Amino acid sequence: METASPPRLPTTTAAARCCPSTSRPGPLPATASNRTTTAIIPLPCMAEQAKILFAEAEENNLGVEAANTRWRRWDTCSLCEQDYHGVVCCALGWACWKTYVGRPEADWPRRLAIEVLGNGLSAAAHYDDALPVREAELAMRRRLDTTEENILNTQSNLATTYARHGRMEQALRLREDVYSGTLKLHGDEHRDSLIEANNYAYSLLSLKRFAEAKTLLRKTQPVARRILGDSNETTLRMRWNCAEALYKADGATLDDLREAVETLEEAERIARRVLGGTHPLTSSIDEALRNARKVLRARETPSPPGSA
Repeated sequence: METASPPRLPTTTAAARCCPSTSRPGPLPATASNRTTTAIIPLPCMAEQAKILFAEAEENNLGVEAANTRWRRWDTCSLCEQDYHGVVCCALGWACWKTYVGRPEADWPRRLAIEVLGNGLSAAAHYDDALPVREAELAMRRRLDTTEENILNTQSNLATTYARHGRMEQALRLREDVYSGTLKLHGDEHRDSLIEANNYAYSLLSLKRFAEAKTLLRKTQPVARRILGDSNETTLRMRWNCAEALYKADGATLDDLREAVETLEEAERIARRVLGGTHPLTSSIDEALRNARKVLRARETPSPPGSA
């Protein structure tokens, strides 16, 4: 498999959202946001820490759970437990791949490393480079006869990359297959099923199939709020997508528009409190809220006499 050359790791960068050095990991209360400082950690140190932690788990036979937890250091901040995004995620993806690419293909860290690389390339919008990585990962998993769950996960990542390339119909077909397969594997209340329901709805939205997206999200969003909680990222994304299905539809009623604005207002408040104002999801919900308000104002404003 040929991929682009990895970028040189920058000397320093912010680890994630403002990670306070004096409080325990986890989401921060709203009142703490102005009292925190951003942790500045050299990226090579972050990569080395992830490498050492996982090596210790392997060498000392600490078990699957400990190994999985330590592996997450390749893509998750150890202080705030949020996923890295953007160039940080990309740089760590390349570092992870370089660490394990020399191992046998059947070695599970080697198999996971290609996924971390694909995620990193996508996070930094390097979609041309991500596509062959995703396709190579899927071919590898099928060749090694890994579990159905792993193959579905890889297909889901590939569908995202197709969408980023503008291959929306191909992405939708794959999304539908993944959602159906995940439902059969886990049922409709499992976290993975809810994630794939939202992914499928997003593909429908991208093709302006708003009614189908709204129907799907009306059914799955209450389940996500009950199972995952209102502060969960998947729940927030579902509410964002549901609002978009409401206010972007050609036949949207005033009630639809008002519901969309109310949904986005609540989702934006939660995202800002839990993820912080600079998180990509918070920014996206905020942008959708501004657009929904603009559409609502235009509908509520009476037309000047004689303008019809």
